[in-house]
Amino acid sequence: MVRPPVPGWSHLKSSGLSLLAKQIWGTLRSHLLRPARWCSQVPCAQRRRNDALHPVWKGPASVPGGTRQSPINIRWRDSVYDPQLKPLGVSYNAEACLYVWNTGYLFQVEFDDSTEGSGISGGPLENHYRLKQFHFHWGAVNEWGSEHMVDNHAYPAELHLVHWNTVKYQNYTDAVMGADGLAVVGVFLKDMRAALGPFQPSCLLPACQDYWTYPGSLTTPPLSESVTWIIHKKPIEVAQDQLAAFRSLLFSVPGEEEKTMVNNYRPLQPLMNRKVRSSFQATHKRARL
Repeated sequence: MVRPPVPGWSHLKSSGLSLLAKQIWGTLRSHLLRPARWCSQVPCAQRRRNDALHPVWKGPASVPGGTRQSPINIRWRDSVYDPQLKPLGVSYNAEACLYVWNTGYLFQVEFDDSTEGSGISGGPLENHYRLKQFHFHWGAVNEWGSEHMVDNHAYPAELHLVHWNTVKYQNYTDAVMGADGLAVVGVFLKDMRAALGPFQPSCLLPACQDYWTYPGSLTTPPLSESVTWIIHKKPIEVAQDQLAAFRSLLFSVPGEEEKTMVNNYRPLQPLMNRKVRSSFQATHKRARL
């Protein structure tokens, strides 16, 4: 399997995250147009959110019969303030970045998870979770694209930073299928109308530390219910041309009709009997999305 490395990443220092951002966007434009190989996650049509189901969600995998599937629609009025939820402790090291690649369903940045160089702790988590990869989901237009929604509002895109529990498990593969195995930090991306410089990975997380958390699942197969979700309340802002870079990627491989990589999100799943906790107290007048 070909996974194109990002030139120069091995020489990045912890303070070089802005350079890392430029590398990511440059790679998006030059190397990641087509997937590295064909995969079972085949292309989808560009339709409205409710109709734009990727074929991967039309088979049995879309209804696994679980009780804590993701993503969900987060409702402010139904979330429960938990004063025991503390700020999330985050430590990311640019030197741990390995490569970025087009999986055929989304684009993903892989990290070296053999050491404790990058990870999260605190918040709703009892253990340290090591960063494995981050990836994005996005729509064909700005009106939809995020996997989670807030009060039925979708964002143009959503970032997922995927971490695994290094205290309970020996490796990521075991953690995927185990209880409390994964922690995924979700960040919404909001379109800025004004011009913005290269996307800054040091700002992958918003300045506001408020978040929702709930027990859920992966949103791609195997859909294992091993995830503690941490969804930031505030989005980060990116420029329109940066969202366009996502939409320039292709599902199709060379020799096939070009099909743009859009609408790569899973449909909403029922909340069932789960509780969504918040680290902040909701005001009578909800903050602007």
